Amino acid sequence: MKVGLIRCLQTEDMCPGTVDLKIIREKKGAFANVSEEIELIGFNTCGGCPGKKAVARAAEMVKRGADTIVLCSCITRGTPIGFPCPHAEAMKEAMAKKLGAEIKILDYTH
Repeated sequence: MKVGLIRCLQTEDMCPGTVDLKIIREKKGAFANVSEEIELIGFNTCGGCPGKKAVARAAEMVKRGADTIVLCSCITRGTPIGFPCPHAEAMKEAMAKKLGAEIKILDYTH
């Protein structure tokens, strides 16, 4: 699995992504059932509200080899501030449309 992570721009000052990277390395959370090796292709932000840059950034990671795009838990679950992104579903739908069915999109990391 070759993964591209998209995180929330608004939480990057509070969260350096340590848990996301640990979850991938230890194959926990969204990666618990992954038996193959996981390679991190890229780690970027959504670009800020309303997340329009997330689609282009995900597409760039796919061009560089990602077969899976992950919306980090800061976007979909609001971790660590307890405020999920109100644009998460729209970002996911736009990514799915742009990237096609062959690219897997995960809703969270941990």
